[in-house]
Amino acid sequence: MSGDAEKASPDGPSPSQNGILSKPSDLYKTQKEKLKNKSKPAGGFDKTPLPDAPQGYTVKFTFIRAFDLPIADLHVNSSDPFIHATLTAAVPKRHKEDPPLTHRTKTLRKTTEPEWNEDWVVANVPASGFALKCRLYDEDWPDHDDRLGNLTIKIPSIDENWDGFGPDGRTFDVKKRSGSKRAYFVKSISAAFCKNVKLTPQLQLGIQVLGKSDPPHAQMYTVGPTRWVKHYSPMIGRLTGVKVNKDESNDSSSIRSDNKRSKKFDFQATQIQLQGPVPPELYHRYVEFRPIIGRMFSSKGVRGTVLNTMLHKQHRRIYNYDSHTEFGDFEPCSEEASLQFLRMAHFDEGGRVFTYVITLDGLMRFTETGKEFGIDLLSKHSMHSDVATYIACSGEFFIRRLLHKRHHHHRHHQHPERSISSESSCSTPTHPPVSPLPNGPPKSPPPTDPKMYQLIIDNDSGTYRPDKSILPLLKQFLEKNFPGLEVRVMHCEDEELQKMKKEQLEIKKKEGPKIKMVLNRSPTNSSFSSDDESRLGDLEADEQGLGVKSKKEKAFDLVQNPGGWKEYVKSFRDKKGKGKSDQRQEDGGLIGSLGKGKEIETMDGQDDKSVAVGSIMQEEKVEDRKVDVYGEASKESGGIRGNEEKVNANGNAVGGGQGVSGGNP
Repeated sequence: MSGDAEKASPDGPSPSQNGILSKPSDLYKTQKEKLKNKSKPAGGFDKTPLPDAPQGYTVKFTFIRAFDLPIADLHVNSSDPFIHATLTAAVPKRHKEDPPLTHRTKTLRKTTEPEWNEDWVVANVPASGFALKCRLYDEDWPDHDDRLGNLTIKIPSIDENWDGFGPDGRTFDVKKRSGSKRAYFVKSISAAFCKNVKLTPQLQLGIQVLGKSDPPHAQMYTVGPTRWVKHYSPMIGRLTGVKVNKDESNDSSSIRSDNKRSKKFDFQATQIQLQGPVPPELYHRYVEFRPIIGRMFSSKGVRGTVLNTMLHKQHRRIYNYDSHTEFGDFEPCSEEASLQFLRMAHFDEGGRVFTYVITLDGLMRFTETGKEFGIDLLSKHSMHSDVATYIACSGEFFIRRLLHKRHHHHRHHQHPERSISSESSCSTPTHPPVSPLPNGPPKSPPPTDPKMYQLIIDNDSGTYRPDKSILPLLKQFLEKNFPGLEVRVMHCEDEELQKMKKEQLEIKKKEGPKIKMVLNRSPTNSSFSSDDESRLGDLEADEQGLGVKSKKEKAFDLVQNPGGWKEYVKSFRDKKGKGKSDQRQEDGGLIGSLGKGKEIETMDGQDDKSVAVGSIMQEEKVEDRKVDVYGEASKESGGIRGNEEKVNANGNAVGGGQGVSGGNP
């Protein structure tokens, strides 16, 4: 037997044997098997274990102060400086795409001599040393932040006896080469005329070894500070109709339309740093369920680069830092942490559902979400993760209030497998479905005892597909960080979970805000959640054949069923003659009505649809010019929905060959 004959094809029978071509039916079976294998795309839960590494050290970095920074904001003759620090070390990684460890200080306003005195504690820094790169910026939203200089400190080795930089730290010169040319030009003029002005800025840092770290040793992670950050987007709040109290201390009871308190339009995005380490098993890669997804995350090709850039802009737009951004620290793994988390989730008010992402360093990001939000980019895990290849976990969560305070002893006696779905507070009424419960929303302020609340959290994310097996570990991690709060983890396919989400929606209709349906995006937007993935998954699930399948799949079906050719031609003509023109009419109406000059990139012979975030950023500029766009946006919304009905009527709204994949396999 020849060597070629001995080789077996992993994809099925060979298309030819002894020089004779296989029958069309054999080719069909071969390709059908390939398509079947594609139903389990690369990504999702990654079982790669942490590599072995020697014990490391816990190190405290202190960003003390800076001197002689240039003036970046000429209109106020000052700057708004902050530091973005990146820590790298020779710690073995599971994959090269694992993100580096970073820390952002608070922004200090209107000063060129900032004093942060801010600590950053990191565990498992190796004995072989580290490199700490500090980038100094002037915060300048909505424009790009001006860079004020860089400083890189390299320490070749550390141990428990290393002296560090002493109690007062050490002062270093900042490299000006990467700084803003405009800012340093102004400073050079000042230095030429004033003897007391120094051209080179300086940064004072403290570094101290606190001791040996606990395992896992191959995982560098943030120990502290455990901090919360709240980001505000007034324009998105105006577009979606979300209001909060002007008195932020009463923000937990905010958006009832019959509330007489003074309100403002706002939309909130939240970050909360949890204390590590994140369990190593919480490790998920984005799922490449379409070829364009891989190009989008890796930023390969013209279209992939454009989509990757758009997602980064979406992330920066939602998690923007400006003068209204709020910071705060809390005691890690305490009831104070639980209460802060409940405040940021508005307790159980209004039937809110949140989309969340937890990074590998334990940073939890979340915003309110829901199908009624027209700007549904806010519900996309790829945006929340800032297009990260690997994260710990993602999904959705919501809060329920209990009628009676939960007894603490119930928590630690549950079997790990039972904790996924069977654990419940069914014996204790909750809000919802019971409404109203006494002593809380909607008639009175929420109680502030974490034991009165239940966190329902799932793995509903098509972007990363967190595995059901890791849910007990997620539960343990959250219970550690939020003592007193009952944590219930559920699989996204659990029927009970779907029922509970419907109950949340009913409560939202009764007690929540009135959401404006505006700026619905095209089905070809750049970010995918579980809903998008499930629609794309119809490519494999649809047995009727011709409406949502790719061209290759249709061809393989026709090989087996030649009689379906006439039906295919008729369907194809209908789409080319009606559906596609209506789709273009919708896209043109959306982009033209916004009137912002948004460019349409043409790639692979198709229109890359306008992204909601581009429109939002343009609307923000209109808001800055004090132009009222709220009525205009509502007017555009009606036109957009009308066009969508036309598209749906022609069977081309979802998966009709105009998706991100462009209908070109």
